[in-house]
Amino acid sequence: MVDRLENVRELLLVRIGEITLKGLNRGRFVARLIGNMKRRISDLGEFSIVQSHSRIWIHALSGAPPMEKVARRLSSVFGIVSISPAIEFDSDWETLVRVMGQYATDVLAGAGKRTFKFETKRVDKSFPLSSYEVSCELGAILLEKFPKQLSVQMLEPDFIFHVEIRDKTYIYHETIPGQAGLPVGMSGRGMLLLSGGIDSPVAGYMMASRGMILETVYFHTFPYTSQQALDKVEKLARILSRFAGRITFHVVDFTDIQLELNDKVPEDMLTVVMRRVMMRVAEKLAIERHAKALITGESLGQVASQTAEALMTTDIVVDLPVFRPLIGMDKNDTVALARKIGTFETSILPYDDCCTVFVSKHPKTHPSLCDADRAEAKLDMEAIVDMSCEKISTKLIDLSFDEGD
Repeated sequence: MVDRLENVRELLLVRIGEITLKGLNRGRFVARLIGNMKRRISDLGEFSIVQSHSRIWIHALSGAPPMEKVARRLSSVFGIVSISPAIEFDSDWETLVRVMGQYATDVLAGAGKRTFKFETKRVDKSFPLSSYEVSCELGAILLEKFPKQLSVQMLEPDFIFHVEIRDKTYIYHETIPGQAGLPVGMSGRGMLLLSGGIDSPVAGYMMASRGMILETVYFHTFPYTSQQALDKVEKLARILSRFAGRITFHVVDFTDIQLELNDKVPEDMLTVVMRRVMMRVAEKLAIERHAKALITGESLGQVASQTAEALMTTDIVVDLPVFRPLIGMDKNDTVALARKIGTFETSILPYDDCCTVFVSKHPKTHPSLCDADRAEAKLDMEAIVDMSCEKISTKLIDLSFDEGD
Protein backbone atom coordinates (compact mmCIF):
# COMPACT_ATOMS: atom_id res chain seq x y z
CA MET A 1 0.00 0.00 0.00
CA VAL A 2 2.78 2.46 0.76
CA ASP A 3 4.17 1.91 -2.70
CA ARG A 4 0.80 2.70 -4.32
CA LEU A 5 -0.23 5.73 -2.25
CA GLU A 6 1.79 8.89 -1.77
CA ASN A 7 2.48 10.31 1.68
CA VAL A 8 1.38 7.11 3.43
CA ARG A 9 3.84 5.51 5.84
CA GLU A 10 3.89 2.17 7.60
CA LEU A 11 4.59 2.13 11.32
CA LEU A 12 3.97 0.10 14.46
CA LEU A 13 1.71 1.20 17.28
CA VAL A 14 2.99 -0.34 20.54
CA ARG A 15 0.82 -0.31 23.66
CA ILE A 16 2.25 -0.36 27.17
CA GLY A 17 0.28 -1.31 30.26
CA GLU A 18 1.62 -1.64 33.79
CA ILE A 19 4.39 0.87 33.10
CA THR A 20 1.77 3.66 32.90
CA LEU A 21 1.11 3.21 36.63
CA LYS A 22 4.67 3.97 37.69
CA GLY A 23 4.22 7.66 38.54
CA LEU A 24 7.47 9.59 38.88
CA ASN A 25 9.49 6.49 37.91
CA ARG A 26 7.61 6.01 34.66
CA GLY A 27 10.30 7.67 32.54
CA ARG A 28 12.92 5.18 33.71
CA PHE A 29 10.70 2.23 32.81
CA VAL A 30 9.88 3.65 29.38
CA ALA A 31 13.55 4.40 28.66
CA ARG A 32 14.52 0.84 29.62
CA LEU A 33 11.73 -0.60 27.47
CA ILE A 34 12.74 1.45 24.43
CA GLY A 35 16.36 0.38 24.93
CA ASN A 36 15.31 -3.27 25.07
CA MET A 37 13.22 -2.81 21.92
CA LYS A 38 16.11 -1.22 20.03
CA ARG A 39 18.42 -4.11 20.94
CA ARG A 40 15.81 -6.66 19.89
CA ILE A 41 15.46 -5.25 16.35
CA SER A 42 18.93 -3.76 15.84
CA ASP A 43 19.77 -6.28 13.11
CA LEU A 44 16.63 -5.52 11.10
CA GLY A 45 17.35 -1.91 10.16
CA GLU A 46 17.21 1.60 11.57
CA PHE A 47 14.11 2.79 13.39
CA SER A 48 12.68 5.86 15.07
CA ILE A 49 11.07 4.86 18.40
CA VAL A 50 9.08 7.61 20.12
CA GLN A 51 6.87 7.38 23.22
CA SER A 52 3.70 9.43 23.58
CA HIS A 53 1.26 8.97 26.47
CA SER A 54 0.60 5.21 26.82
CA ARG A 55 1.92 4.30 23.37
CA ILE A 56 5.16 3.93 21.51
CA TRP A 57 5.38 4.69 17.78
CA ILE A 58 7.95 2.92 15.58
CA HIS A 59 8.89 4.16 12.10
CA ALA A 60 11.40 2.44 9.83
CA LEU A 61 14.17 4.81 8.74
CA SER A 62 16.16 2.61 6.36
CA GLY A 63 16.81 -0.99 5.44
CA ALA A 64 13.85 -2.33 7.40
CA PRO A 65 12.00 -5.58 6.66
CA PRO A 66 8.19 -5.76 6.54
CA MET A 67 6.84 -4.23 9.73
CA GLU A 68 4.98 -7.46 10.52
CA LYS A 69 8.37 -9.13 11.04
CA VAL A 70 9.47 -6.32 13.34
CA ALA A 71 6.21 -6.70 15.26
CA ARG A 72 6.72 -10.45 15.71
CA ARG A 73 10.21 -9.83 17.06
CA LEU A 74 8.99 -7.17 19.49
CA SER A 75 6.07 -9.27 20.71
CA SER A 76 8.52 -11.22 22.92
CA VAL A 77 9.74 -8.08 24.73
CA PHE A 78 8.47 -7.75 28.29
CA GLY A 79 6.66 -4.48 28.94
CA ILE A 80 4.70 -4.52 25.66
CA VAL A 81 1.00 -5.32 25.95
CA SER A 82 0.19 -5.43 22.23
CA ILE A 83 1.36 -4.21 18.82
CA SER A 84 -0.58 -3.11 15.76
CA PRO A 85 0.94 -2.67 12.29
CA ALA A 86 -0.60 0.60 11.10
CA ILE A 87 -0.42 3.26 8.39
CA GLU A 88 -0.07 7.00 8.89
CA PHE A 89 -1.09 9.93 6.67
CA ASP A 90 -2.28 13.54 6.78
CA SER A 91 -5.58 14.22 8.53
CA ASP A 92 -8.11 15.30 5.93
CA TRP A 93 -11.35 13.64 4.92
CA GLU A 94 -10.58 13.13 1.24
CA THR A 95 -7.28 11.44 1.99
CA LEU A 96 -8.90 9.27 4.66
CA VAL A 97 -11.58 8.05 2.21
CA ARG A 98 -9.00 7.29 -0.49
CA VAL A 99 -6.58 5.51 1.85
CA MET A 100 -9.34 3.56 3.63
CA GLY A 101 -10.59 2.20 0.32
CA GLN A 102 -7.14 0.92 -0.65
CA TYR A 103 -6.46 -0.39 2.88
CA ALA A 104 -9.69 -2.40 2.89
CA THR A 105 -8.93 -3.72 -0.60
CA ASP A 106 -5.56 -5.03 0.62
CA VAL A 107 -7.03 -6.54 3.79
CA LEU A 108 -9.85 -8.29 1.96
CA ALA A 109 -7.78 -9.60 -0.95
CA GLY A 110 -8.55 -13.28 -1.42
CA ALA A 111 -11.05 -13.34 1.44
CA GLY A 112 -14.65 -14.50 1.18
CA LYS A 113 -17.61 -12.89 2.86
CA ARG A 114 -16.59 -10.97 5.97
CA THR A 115 -18.18 -8.90 8.70
CA PHE A 116 -16.71 -5.64 9.97
CA LYS A 117 -17.19 -2.54 12.03
CA PHE A 118 -15.32 0.72 12.63
CA GLU A 119 -13.96 2.12 15.87
CA THR A 120 -12.86 5.73 15.56
CA LYS A 121 -10.97 7.87 18.07
CA ARG A 122 -10.86 11.57 17.24
CA VAL A 123 -8.18 13.15 19.42
CA ASP A 124 -7.86 16.16 17.07
CA LYS A 125 -11.14 17.96 17.75
CA SER A 126 -10.59 20.29 14.79
CA PHE A 127 -11.35 17.43 12.41
CA PRO A 128 -14.74 18.29 10.83
CA LEU A 129 -16.52 14.98 11.57
CA SER A 130 -17.12 13.40 14.96
CA SER A 131 -15.88 9.89 15.80
CA TYR A 132 -19.38 8.48 15.25
CA GLU A 133 -19.77 10.27 11.94
CA VAL A 134 -16.40 9.03 10.68
CA SER A 135 -17.31 5.43 11.51
CA CYS A 136 -20.74 5.72 9.85
CA GLU A 137 -19.44 7.40 6.70
CA LEU A 138 -16.53 5.02 6.22
CA GLY A 139 -18.76 2.02 6.89
CA ALA A 140 -21.20 3.18 4.22
CA ILE A 141 -18.37 3.68 1.74
CA LEU A 142 -17.03 0.17 2.29
CA LEU A 143 -20.48 -1.39 1.99
CA GLU A 144 -20.90 0.39 -1.33
CA LYS A 145 -17.44 -0.64 -2.51
CA PHE A 146 -17.76 -4.30 -1.41
CA PRO A 147 -21.52 -5.03 -1.48
CA LYS A 148 -21.17 -8.81 -1.88
CA GLN A 149 -18.18 -9.26 0.40
CA LEU A 150 -18.85 -7.12 3.48
CA SER A 151 -21.62 -6.79 6.03
CA VAL A 152 -21.73 -4.89 9.30
CA GLN A 153 -21.54 -6.85 12.55
CA MET A 154 -21.18 -4.92 15.82
CA LEU A 155 -20.60 -7.97 18.03
CA GLU A 156 -17.43 -9.98 17.30
CA PRO A 157 -16.94 -9.05 13.63
CA ASP A 158 -14.21 -10.59 11.49
CA PHE A 159 -12.50 -7.20 11.18
CA ILE A 160 -12.44 -4.11 13.34
CA PHE A 161 -11.07 -1.19 11.35
CA HIS A 162 -9.52 1.25 13.83
CA VAL A 163 -9.17 4.89 12.86
CA GLU A 164 -7.30 7.33 15.12
CA ILE A 165 -7.28 11.00 14.18
CA ARG A 166 -4.47 12.85 15.92
CA ASP A 167 -1.90 15.24 14.41
CA LYS A 168 -1.86 12.50 11.74
CA THR A 169 -4.46 9.87 10.96
CA TYR A 170 -3.76 6.20 11.69
CA ILE A 171 -5.52 3.08 10.42
CA TYR A 172 -5.02 -0.49 11.61
CA HIS A 173 -7.02 -3.69 12.06
CA GLU A 174 -4.63 -6.23 13.59
CA THR A 175 -3.55 -6.49 17.23
CA ILE A 176 -0.64 -8.79 18.09
CA PRO A 177 -0.47 -9.78 21.79
CA GLY A 178 2.72 -8.95 23.68
CA GLN A 179 4.20 -10.40 26.87
CA ALA A 180 3.11 -7.51 29.16
CA GLY A 181 5.00 -7.37 32.49
CA LEU A 182 7.93 -5.04 33.18
CA PRO A 183 11.01 -4.29 31.06
CA VAL A 184 13.92 -6.61 31.80
CA GLY A 185 16.51 -4.69 33.78
CA MET A 186 14.15 -2.84 36.13
CA SER A 187 14.23 -5.39 38.96
CA GLY A 188 17.88 -6.26 39.39
CA ARG A 189 19.61 -9.53 38.60
CA GLY A 190 18.62 -13.06 39.60
CA MET A 191 20.52 -16.36 39.52
CA LEU A 192 18.32 -19.11 38.05
CA LEU A 193 19.15 -22.72 38.95
CA LEU A 194 18.42 -24.09 35.48
CA SER A 195 17.93 -27.83 35.01
CA GLY A 196 16.82 -29.72 31.95
CA GLY A 197 13.26 -30.09 33.22
CA ILE A 198 10.02 -28.31 32.44
CA ASP A 199 9.79 -26.12 35.54
CA SER A 200 12.96 -24.06 35.87
CA PRO A 201 12.81 -22.42 32.40
CA VAL A 202 9.23 -21.36 33.14
CA ALA A 203 10.33 -19.95 36.50
CA GLY A 204 13.03 -17.95 34.72
CA TYR A 205 10.51 -16.64 32.20
CA MET A 206 8.17 -15.54 35.00
CA MET A 207 10.89 -13.63 36.88
CA ALA A 208 12.10 -11.99 33.66
CA SER A 209 8.50 -10.87 33.12
CA ARG A 210 8.83 -8.92 36.38
CA GLY A 211 11.86 -7.08 35.06
CA MET A 212 14.66 -9.30 36.37
CA ILE A 213 17.89 -9.86 34.43
CA LEU A 214 18.64 -13.59 34.32
CA GLU A 215 21.87 -15.44 34.89
CA THR A 216 21.67 -19.23 34.95
CA VAL A 217 23.68 -21.93 36.66
CA TYR A 218 23.61 -25.60 35.68
CA PHE A 219 25.25 -28.44 37.62
CA HIS A 220 26.80 -30.94 35.18
CA THR A 221 27.99 -34.43 36.19
CA PHE A 222 29.73 -35.79 33.12
CA PRO A 223 29.94 -38.69 32.25
CA TYR A 224 26.95 -39.63 34.42
CA THR A 225 25.03 -36.95 32.56
CA SER A 226 25.82 -36.62 28.88
CA GLN A 227 26.99 -33.81 26.63
CA GLN A 228 23.50 -33.93 25.13
CA ALA A 229 22.10 -33.04 28.56
CA LEU A 230 24.35 -29.97 28.71
CA ASP A 231 23.43 -29.00 25.15
CA LYS A 232 19.77 -29.34 26.06
CA VAL A 233 20.06 -26.95 28.99
CA GLU A 234 22.02 -24.45 26.92
CA LYS A 235 19.28 -24.61 24.30
CA LEU A 236 16.71 -23.84 27.00
CA ALA A 237 18.75 -20.78 27.97
CA ARG A 238 18.81 -19.70 24.33
CA ILE A 239 15.03 -19.98 24.12
CA LEU A 240 14.72 -17.91 27.30
CA SER A 241 16.97 -15.26 25.77
CA ARG A 242 14.22 -14.48 23.27
CA PHE A 243 12.24 -13.06 26.16
CA ALA A 244 14.88 -12.16 28.75
CA GLY A 245 17.56 -10.82 26.42
CA ARG A 246 21.22 -11.62 26.93
CA ILE A 247 21.80 -14.40 29.51
CA THR A 248 25.03 -15.34 31.27
CA PHE A 249 25.17 -19.14 31.36
CA HIS A 250 27.28 -20.79 34.09
CA VAL A 251 28.12 -24.52 34.18
CA VAL A 252 29.44 -26.14 37.38
CA ASP A 253 31.54 -29.30 36.98
CA PHE A 254 29.77 -31.15 39.78
CA THR A 255 30.93 -34.74 39.20
CA ASP A 256 33.53 -35.07 41.98
CA ILE A 257 31.26 -33.31 44.46
CA GLN A 258 28.33 -35.55 43.55
CA LEU A 259 30.42 -38.69 44.01
CA GLU A 260 31.57 -37.47 47.44
CA LEU A 261 27.97 -36.82 48.44
CA ASN A 262 26.98 -40.30 47.29
CA ASP A 263 29.77 -41.77 49.41
CA LYS A 264 29.25 -39.78 52.64
CA VAL A 265 25.56 -38.83 52.83
CA PRO A 266 22.79 -41.21 53.97
CA GLU A 267 20.75 -42.33 50.97
CA ASP A 268 17.44 -40.95 52.22
CA MET A 269 18.98 -37.46 52.68
CA LEU A 270 21.00 -37.39 49.46
CA THR A 271 18.54 -35.25 47.48
CA VAL A 272 18.15 -32.67 50.25
CA VAL A 273 21.91 -32.39 50.86
CA MET A 274 22.59 -32.14 47.12
CA ARG A 275 20.08 -29.27 46.90
CA ARG A 276 21.66 -27.56 49.89
CA VAL A 277 25.10 -27.75 48.26
CA MET A 278 23.71 -26.37 45.01
CA MET A 279 22.06 -23.49 46.82
CA ARG A 280 25.30 -22.61 48.61
CA VAL A 281 27.26 -22.68 45.35
CA ALA A 282 24.58 -20.70 43.51
CA GLU A 283 24.53 -18.08 46.27
CA LYS A 284 28.29 -17.62 46.23
CA LEU A 285 28.19 -17.23 42.45
CA ALA A 286 25.22 -14.86 42.70
CA ILE A 287 27.03 -12.60 45.16
CA GLU A 288 30.07 -12.46 42.87
CA ARG A 289 27.75 -11.53 39.98
CA HIS A 290 25.82 -8.94 42.02
CA ALA A 291 22.56 -10.90 41.79
CA LYS A 292 19.87 -10.06 44.31
CA ALA A 293 18.11 -13.44 44.53
CA LEU A 294 18.15 -17.11 43.65
CA ILE A 295 15.39 -18.50 41.41
CA THR A 296 14.20 -22.11 41.30
CA GLY A 297 11.38 -23.98 39.57
CA GLU A 298 10.13 -25.78 42.67
CA SER A 299 6.41 -26.17 43.35
CA LEU A 300 5.06 -27.08 46.76
CA GLY A 301 4.42 -30.82 47.11
CA GLN A 302 5.24 -31.66 43.51
CA VAL A 303 7.98 -34.17 44.42
CA ALA A 304 9.42 -35.51 47.65
CA SER A 305 12.15 -32.84 47.82
CA GLN A 306 9.56 -30.05 47.56
CA THR A 307 7.64 -30.46 50.80
CA ALA A 308 7.46 -27.45 53.10
CA GLU A 309 10.03 -29.05 55.42
CA ALA A 310 12.44 -29.89 52.58
CA LEU A 311 12.21 -26.38 51.14
CA MET A 312 12.80 -24.83 54.55
CA THR A 313 15.77 -27.12 55.12
CA THR A 314 17.18 -26.04 51.77
CA ASP A 315 16.58 -22.32 52.21
CA ILE A 316 18.22 -22.14 55.64
CA VAL A 317 21.73 -22.49 54.17
CA VAL A 318 21.55 -19.25 52.13
CA ASP A 319 20.98 -15.61 53.02
CA LEU A 320 19.78 -14.37 49.63
CA PRO A 321 16.01 -14.57 49.03
CA VAL A 322 14.86 -17.58 47.04
CA PHE A 323 12.17 -16.79 44.47
CA ARG A 324 9.89 -19.70 43.51
CA PRO A 325 7.33 -18.26 41.10
CA LEU A 326 5.78 -21.71 40.48
CA ILE A 327 5.28 -22.50 44.16
CA GLY A 328 1.48 -22.63 44.00
CA MET A 329 0.99 -23.59 40.36
CA ASP A 330 -0.59 -26.78 39.09
CA LYS A 331 1.73 -28.83 36.88
CA ASN A 332 -0.71 -28.60 33.96
CA ASP A 333 -0.53 -24.81 34.12
CA THR A 334 3.26 -24.94 34.12
CA VAL A 335 3.25 -27.25 31.10
CA ALA A 336 0.84 -24.94 29.28
CA LEU A 337 3.15 -21.99 29.86
CA ALA A 338 6.19 -24.04 28.78
CA ARG A 339 4.40 -24.82 25.52
CA LYS A 340 3.52 -21.16 25.05
CA ILE A 341 7.10 -19.92 25.42
CA GLY A 342 8.59 -22.78 23.38
CA THR A 343 10.62 -24.62 26.04
CA PHE A 344 8.43 -27.70 26.49
CA GLU A 345 9.64 -29.78 23.53
CA THR A 346 13.26 -29.22 24.53
CA SER A 347 12.60 -29.91 28.21
CA ILE A 348 11.14 -33.35 27.50
CA LEU A 349 14.13 -34.54 25.46
CA PRO A 350 15.34 -37.79 27.15
CA TYR A 351 18.64 -36.51 28.57
CA ASP A 352 18.77 -36.67 32.38
CA ASP A 353 20.39 -34.09 34.62
CA CYS A 354 22.06 -34.83 37.96
CA CYS A 355 18.81 -34.25 39.86
CA THR A 356 17.27 -37.24 38.07
CA VAL A 357 20.36 -39.48 37.83
CA PHE A 358 21.46 -39.11 41.46
CA VAL A 359 18.12 -39.37 43.19
CA SER A 360 17.18 -41.21 46.37
CA LYS A 361 14.92 -44.23 45.94
CA HIS A 362 13.24 -43.50 49.26
CA PRO A 363 13.93 -39.85 50.14
CA LYS A 364 13.01 -38.39 53.48
CA THR A 365 9.97 -36.24 52.70
CA HIS A 366 9.84 -34.25 55.94
CA PRO A 367 13.49 -33.65 56.91
CA SER A 368 14.34 -31.55 59.91
CA LEU A 369 17.29 -29.21 60.29
CA CYS A 370 18.83 -31.76 62.65
CA ASP A 371 18.48 -34.44 59.98
CA ALA A 372 20.32 -32.21 57.51
CA ASP A 373 23.10 -31.35 59.96
CA ARG A 374 23.66 -35.02 60.75
CA ALA A 375 23.65 -35.91 57.03
CA GLU A 376 26.37 -33.33 56.37
CA ALA A 377 28.51 -34.26 59.38
CA LYS A 378 31.19 -36.04 57.29
CA LEU A 379 31.45 -33.24 54.72
CA ASP A 380 33.84 -30.30 54.67
CA MET A 381 31.16 -28.02 53.29
CA GLU A 382 33.34 -24.94 52.92
CA ALA A 383 35.86 -26.91 50.85
CA ILE A 384 33.08 -28.44 48.75
CA VAL A 385 31.61 -25.05 47.92
CA ASP A 386 35.01 -23.56 47.15
CA MET A 387 35.90 -26.53 44.92
CA SER A 388 32.62 -26.21 43.05
CA CYS A 389 33.13 -22.50 42.45
CA GLU A 390 36.60 -23.17 41.06
CA LYS A 391 35.04 -25.48 38.45
CA ILE A 392 32.64 -23.07 36.78
CA SER A 393 32.73 -22.26 33.09
CA THR A 394 30.79 -19.28 31.78
CA LYS A 395 29.50 -18.18 28.39
CA LEU A 396 27.29 -15.36 27.18
CA ILE A 397 24.09 -16.39 25.39
CA ASP A 398 22.85 -13.56 23.22
CA LEU A 399 19.50 -13.14 21.54
CA SER A 400 18.68 -16.13 19.34
CA PHE A 401 16.07 -16.18 16.58
CA ASP A 402 14.94 -18.76 14.05
CA GLU A 403 15.01 -18.10 10.32
CA GLY A 404 12.19 -15.71 9.54
CA ASP A 405 11.94 -14.24 13.06
